[in-house]
Amino acid sequence: MRIDEFMPSWDVRERFEHRVKAPADVVMRVAYDFDMQSIFLIRAIVNARKFILGGTKEVRRPIGLVEETRSLGWGTLVEEPGRLLICGAVCRPWFGDVTFTAIHPKEFASFAEPDLVKIVWTLEAEEIEPKVTRFAHEVRAIATDEEARRKFLRYWRWARFGIVAIRLLLLPSIKKRSESQEI
Repeated sequence: MRIDEFMPSWDVRERFEHRVKAPADVVMRVAYDFDMQSIFLIRAIVNARKFILGGTKEVRRPIGLVEETRSLGWGTLVEEPGRLLICGAVCRPWFGDVTFTAIHPKEFASFAEPDLVKIVWTLEAEEIEPKVTRFAHEVRAIATDEEARRKFLRYWRWARFGIVAIRLLLLPSIKKRSESQEI
């Protein structure tokens, strides 16, 4: 898997897959353009996390998933239109107002500046039969040193419930919208 080029080992990994009755390019277009915070429960989870960690409440406009993540500082590590997107950044996720910093793809795997967490995530669409796609989303994270790992794993113990819930709400919504475009 291409994600292994950037993070062959990790502290946490979550992978979700769905079978979608739509062509891969349709699924990816919907995923790119989907405003994840248009789902009330996702918006509530994002705002609850900010509240718990003392982050700044922000007013946002509707924006597609990929455009939003890029505007937050995520970098593109690999992009194969209609098929694969791998994004990555470093951050301190235990902060209320997280700052994501992109790292050049050639430097991402070896990047080791202390007190940070490297995160990669994917959107993957593979047409497994005509107009049927295996759509996957994977997230991996690894701390750059032991102190960051301690902070990150303490944060992850409670934050993972919201992060996983977001994926469990988002991916079926992308599936439903993709399939409705094929009717």
